[in-house]
Amino acid sequence: MQFLREKLTDKELISFYKKLMLPRLIEEKMLILLRQGKISKWFSGMGQEGISVGSTLAMEKDEFILPMHRNLGVFSTREIPLYNLFCQFQGKKDGFTKGRDRSFHFGTKVHHIVGMISHLGPQLGIADGIALAQKLENSGKSTLVFSGDGGASEGDFHEALNVAAVWELPVIFIVENNQWGLSTPSSEQFKCKQFIDKGIGYGMEAIQIDGNNILEVYHTIAELKKKQKKKPRPFLVEAMSFRMRGHEEASGTKYYPEGLQDKWSLKDPITNFESFLIESKVLSIDDTEQIKASLKKEINDQWKKAFAAPSIKADLSTEYKDIYKAYKADSYTPDTSNTKSIRFIDAISDGLKQSMEKYPETVIMGQDIADYGGVFKVTEGFVDAFGKERVRNTPLCESAIVGAALGLSIKGKKAIMEMQFADFVTVGFNQIVNNLAKLHYRWNENADVVIRMPTGAGVGAGPFHSQSNEAWFFHTPGLKIVYPSSPKDAKGLLAAAIEDPNPVMVFEHKALYRSLTGDVPTEYYTTEIGKANLISEGNDLSIISYGMGVHWAKEAVKKLNISADILDLRTLLPLDKEAIFNTVRKTGKVLILHEDCLTGGIGGEISALINENCFEALDAPIFRCASLDSPVPFASDLERQFLANDKLEERITTLINY
Repeated sequence: MQFLREKLTDKELISFYKKLMLPRLIEEKMLILLRQGKISKWFSGMGQEGISVGSTLAMEKDEFILPMHRNLGVFSTREIPLYNLFCQFQGKKDGFTKGRDRSFHFGTKVHHIVGMISHLGPQLGIADGIALAQKLENSGKSTLVFSGDGGASEGDFHEALNVAAVWELPVIFIVENNQWGLSTPSSEQFKCKQFIDKGIGYGMEAIQIDGNNILEVYHTIAELKKKQKKKPRPFLVEAMSFRMRGHEEASGTKYYPEGLQDKWSLKDPITNFESFLIESKVLSIDDTEQIKASLKKEINDQWKKAFAAPSIKADLSTEYKDIYKAYKADSYTPDTSNTKSIRFIDAISDGLKQSMEKYPETVIMGQDIADYGGVFKVTEGFVDAFGKERVRNTPLCESAIVGAALGLSIKGKKAIMEMQFADFVTVGFNQIVNNLAKLHYRWNENADVVIRMPTGAGVGAGPFHSQSNEAWFFHTPGLKIVYPSSPKDAKGLLAAAIEDPNPVMVFEHKALYRSLTGDVPTEYYTTEIGKANLISEGNDLSIISYGMGVHWAKEAVKKLNISADILDLRTLLPLDKEAIFNTVRKTGKVLILHEDCLTGGIGGEISALINENCFEALDAPIFRCASLDSPVPFASDLERQFLANDKLEERITTLINY
């Protein structure tokens, strides 16, 4: 192993040695504690420290790094206090996640680190978003993100590299090629000879380095950063190394061929660098022993302090409070003296435009949304008004773009993503439910992201462009869901969603886009999230609905000539339970109506809430009216039969006559 110091001074080399040794000594301590049952799990980075430490040293302290399981050296090199780090490993209050997550599943913006989730690949898209913010700010900064060779098999890897290349983002993608994914060797993970061959397909430069040589890692990353400062663009770095221990300690290494670990132990990044420093007379053997003794003392002292720290006391109010970032919405009451009659889709466009003007840090992303204006033309003319930097066409890669939206948020920007159709959200599902929704609860970082969801049937679009999938997300704490039924609420709720620093999903019924017109205030205003709207009053029964269901209810009540409360939920998460209970207690009979399929739909949860809280006020069973438990069909007769309103009048009549 050849170490090229170039212009590094003796003092810098000694500092590098200390930084390299610290994670190894921490890990040796952790392995002992693991056997003693004082920590619950450990992912070893032994033998790979040169990658983490060398790359982190090359990055400026205010540049973001997105590490993985084996990157303890990133955290220690960024000088995260060991006391807090050790508290994190034990699930204590002075860790970074208040006992809600373990090991390196956390971030800290103070140290410009964004922690991973267990799904590995989503980190890469977030790096794109951070780098996009840096590029928009013309900061000259770079972003560094890690992937393992196994994790690079995930679709997120392809999506993130493709977006970074197309948008020319200053991201350095490091693949730590340790040649195993848990027990699966590389030969069963991918067929290409080496990862740098993939760079050609993405149109980016790719470099292979010896990941066990800290100076080669350092100089390579430093050089790439210089190139990015001159001309922003991504680079793919394949750092060759080996995982000396198991994927995690419980899995062991019995699957390794005999002699393989012995071979790689000769390439140990620490012993080789230490030998180089001694041979170069930068350090003596006594110096290295003193450094190790000093680091061990620091580790032991901080561990004792962390071990003595009190355990977390379970507190229900704290758990609920931290699901969302605290936020007090400004009140923008609509000026009803100045309104205009516009279509549902124009109200959405108006709300977007005024929010973009109010918040100049807002970026909108989506497929075909720039010059083309989106498939529904919601953003038509936006490029002329705000420019292509803020109104961005994206490749077809929902997961990476949701991740990029989160990255923009981490950099202090507001991000809006348009799903071309709500059905396509499945491709970005993981990012939404595991990153956006859990972020604030896990490490106190909010996701200031709005996802627009053109949804619903009735337009003959078939099974993949007509689904009502709001219930998929209704089950996920940390998200907010709004679903307007009128042009006025469409504008107000969208504006409120953009103001809110938490992740909000805005469902917009496609069939209402051009068929529904209403009076909408021309000035900027918001409609409060979490408040239902009683749009008509009566005594025979209560109909609780949202979106298209509200219009079905109004038509049915008028046709049947009955007196009914119609409660438009408007917000699905969080639910306005008080409004629900009030109308049920008033009429004693309730029908819950939604376009989504019956089984597993939101109506089931509302029914349970009413049963538990209003049972004594009921004069009849709780009725639900929903669409068939089948995919959404294409042919018009089949679609009519599928939809909930096909059976609505019969359900209302039965309930009234009960």
